[in-house]
Formats: sequence, C-alpha cells, structure tokens
Amino acid sequence: MANVNIDSKNDRTFDAIVIGSGMSGGWAAKELTENGLKTLVLERGRDVKHGDYPTTNMMPWEFKHRGEIPLEVQEENPVISRCYAFKEDAQHFFVKDTEHPYVQEKPFDWIRGYQVGGKSLLWARHTQRWSEYDFEGPARDGFAVDWPIRYEDIAPWYSHVEKFVGISGNEDGIPQLPDGEFLPPMELSCVEKYFKKQMAEQYPERPVIIARCAHLTEPQPIHLKQGRGKCLHRNLCQRGCPFGAYFSSNSSTIPWARDTGNLTLRPHSVVHSIIYDEDKGRATGVRVVDANSKEMIEYYGRTIFVNASALNTNMILLNSTSNRFPNGLGNDNGLLGKYVAFHNYRGRISAEYEGFMDKTTSGRRPTSGYIPRFRNVFSQETDFLRGYAAGFSAHRSSQRDTDHLGASLKESLLNPEPGPWRVGSHIMGETIPKESNYVSLHPDKKDEWGMPQLNVSVDYDDNDEKMLEDFFVQLSEMYESAGFKNIRTSDSEQAPGLDIHEMGGVRMGKDPETSLLNKWNQLHKCQNVFVTDGACMTSTGTQNPSLTYMALTARSANYAVEEMKKGNL
Repeated sequence: MANVNIDSKNDRTFDAIVIGSGMSGGWAAKELTENGLKTLVLERGRDVKHGDYPTTNMMPWEFKHRGEIPLEVQEENPVISRCYAFKEDAQHFFVKDTEHPYVQEKPFDWIRGYQVGGKSLLWARHTQRWSEYDFEGPARDGFAVDWPIRYEDIAPWYSHVEKFVGISGNEDGIPQLPDGEFLPPMELSCVEKYFKKQMAEQYPERPVIIARCAHLTEPQPIHLKQGRGKCLHRNLCQRGCPFGAYFSSNSSTIPWARDTGNLTLRPHSVVHSIIYDEDKGRATGVRVVDANSKEMIEYYGRTIFVNASALNTNMILLNSTSNRFPNGLGNDNGLLGKYVAFHNYRGRISAEYEGFMDKTTSGRRPTSGYIPRFRNVFSQETDFLRGYAAGFSAHRSSQRDTDHLGASLKESLLNPEPGPWRVGSHIMGETIPKESNYVSLHPDKKDEWGMPQLNVSVDYDDNDEKMLEDFFVQLSEMYESAGFKNIRTSDSEQAPGLDIHEMGGVRMGKDPETSLLNKWNQLHKCQNVFVTDGACMTSTGTQNPSLTYMALTARSANYAVEEMKKGNL
C-alpha cells in the first residue's frame, strides 16, 4: 500500500504548475513546456478545445431568441447581463451570477469565464504596448509605488509575444504608444480618415490611428504552424473563431504547449490554496477541489504560476494560509488584496457628420479607430492625475420607411436607405490604485466548493470624476472642430468591473515593505511562486492590458526556467 501512495504522489508531481488557462496562463504553459518542463495546468472550469464553439456558424434565425437573452435569465443574472457580449450566441462562455456568488461591499460587476481558455475566448482583442511614460508614471506623478521595471525591460518580450500572437497595426511613431511587430493594418473608414486628418492639422499632439488588434490579417509561417488562418471579418469573435484568426489560448498557446508532450491539462479543478512548506521555506504544491466530486487533491511542483485572473488570484493567495503566513501567502506587509484598480469606461460621446453622403462601409471590421492618451503625458497639465485613451468609430446609419403595409413595408424594411454618418467614442480612463480599493475573503460565506466567497470593495473617486469631465470637454471640442453635429455626451454610471480590466492586489515593486512581487513577478517572501496576470499590476495605464500580461508572463517564465537550471528554484 505504501508503494501505491508513493506512485500516486509521483503521478501528481510536476516541474511546474500553472493555475489558470486563460490569456496569461496559456502563455505560462507555452513557455514552460517549450523549455522542457513537465507542466500541469489547472482550470476550474470545463474543457473547451479549439473548435468546440457550438454557435460559431449559426445563422441569426437559428437562435431561438434571435440572439437575445430571455428576460427571466437576465433577472436571475443582473451582473453578467450588463456585459455587452452576454448574448445568446456566447452565453455558454460566461459565469452565471447564480452559480458563483460573491459579496459586493460596493457595487462591482465581476465578469468571469470559467473554461479552458478563460476570457481569451471573449476578449475585445485590442493590443497596445505600454510606454516608458506608463512605467515611470507612479514615480513621476506620486501615486502607487514605483514599478520595478521599465519599458526597456519588457520591450523584447512584447516583440516575442506579438510575433506569435499576430497583431494587426500601423507603425505610427507615437512616443506614448510604442510601435510593435505588426501584420498589415485594417483600414479606417472615409469619415475616420477625415477625422484623423482634421486632428493632425488642428491637434497634432492627438493622433487618431487604426486600433492595433490580435487578428491575423496576413498569417505568417509561425501562425500557420499553429494551425490558424486569416481573419475573414465575420466579427462574430465572441462565439469562438473556428479559423483561429484571432488569438486565444484555445487556438494558440494551449495546443502549442500540448504538442511539446510536456503538458498535463486538468479542467474542473478549483484551486483551494497553495501549499507552503515551512521547513523548506518554499511552496511545494497546490490543493485542488475537484469541481464535480468535491474531492480535495494535492499536486506538487517546483515552481508555481498563479494566473487565475486578477481577483481569483488574490482570492487563492489570501486563502493560502499557514503558520508562517497567517494572512495569506507572502503577505507579511498586509497589502495582499489592496490597491485594486481598473479602467473607467463610463463616458460616451456621439455625433453625426453630414459629409461623404456618396460613400458607405462594407464588411464587418472587428476593430475601431483609437486615440492614444494625450493628457498629462509629457507634463502635468490638469487637476487630475494620469489620463485616458479613447475609441473612435464611424458608420453610415440606415433609415427605414415604416409608413407602409404588406409587401411595400417588407420591401422598405429589407432595403433601407442610407442615412447620415454617425460617430462615437468611449473613454478608457486610468484609475489610481488606492488602499481603500480592496478585495478580501468573507469570514462566513463560502461557495459550494468550500472556498470563502470574495468580498469586493472597489469604487470611483474624485480623480475619476474630473477625468471623465475632461474627456467630455476635450472630445466635444475635437468633434466640433471637425464639423460634427448633434454632439451628445453620456455617463453610463456603470459600476467598476464592467470594464473587465480589474488589476492589482498583488502588485509589483522594488520594496518588500510596499509591494508583494519583485521585478520578475516572484513573491518577495516565497520566490518559487510567480504572479503574472492582472493581479501583478502596480498601475493600470490607459492601454488594453492583455498584451502586457502576456509579455510579463513570457518574461517571467523564461526567467523561472533559467533559475531552475541554476538550482535556485
């Protein structure tokens, strides 16, 4: 019997364990397995292999509710129903409110996807590099703590990731938005090009570009080797792309890791906590609750990557208690779970343009225009810290004459007349990490797997309100200067979380007294545990964050491999 137990433990022992199979977890798996490490990837949700996309080729009339979510489902799931992508064609990739409860000390819309691939099946696919101004921001502007790295540290890893992922974009030469390794860009519409030209003439410091996005416009050999194909501009991405034309863990990093022969993927695995050996002074494995049987199982590894998504990563570390770490793994300074931040998406502005009435658009471009941050970049010029980026898009509206009956009404509905051009922008504002924005474990409430429910206390502040008002003023002036009419602003007043860009709680820094992670994303106090998802972020920037998560992960995973070779891990 003893030999059976030893063999069982051997079967559950790996060189590396990765918690989470989404955007950053997939990259950890790729880099570690590619370097020869036997790697276990734990995913709390179900298995989804590339191609397991049941709605991807369905026609609109094949959906029972024509794409909409029934009212009773919306009422049962008020949080997830506020997400733009929670529709009939993608609802199976979302976590329902009723299935995974959490506690909102303050309103917070936590959008989750529990399956192999996580939210990489659902992301908006915009990819922008951070710049030196972003990494220097806290030190220069006096908020948060200084980042332990700078742009030059991560720049080669941005390139490493971009070449594998496939990023469509232009070389725009913008200091606050560095260029990358790009495939051919998608095209701005005529009105978007007009606005770009007007801004170049009137606001040269406010460039308008085509957004950089993770779509294969011209697949390279590395993409074909992954089995991925060219983007067909269907813009049905939230269903899962059968061609692998946009990047996801399912179509790219997970299959790549599997092909090395070094990957073990275990879905239905709810990670309870990380095991810390006080005699060895290091983490030795993880405790997992089987999602179906509720059985507790332990897995062992020399190094552990925590990539469960920002808030779940905080939850796992907070729940990883021991005599050495009674308040959570690595949490000597009491900062674990604190300084959570996000992106402010509340602001919208729309207008109309009366020109180009002889033109329209065709196809379904799966991206938009983009205005990089232009406030407080080179100097402090406002009464708020940091700044915001903005989307920009233009489309030709349509008009239908409904004053008909019978066949003539049908003909009118099927053949609408083109209306005026409509333009719109949204804000993506940088929020300031604060100790008062935190997550914690609820002392009493638990989920069905025995995990404490996460308590979320995150809110806006005066800096966010000032930034939002500046967005309305500046974009209105830009719209007016371009000749746009009927300019309207709106504040959605949405709760934090609906941006789906939550970050922090396990922030990087130089000083173990004020941060949890070092420059290699290692826990200061437990250096064989790495955190490279959104939880590691010291500040948020204004860019969509996924590219930075992937680059940090690739960088840290290769460092971990080298340290293991040296016997340091």
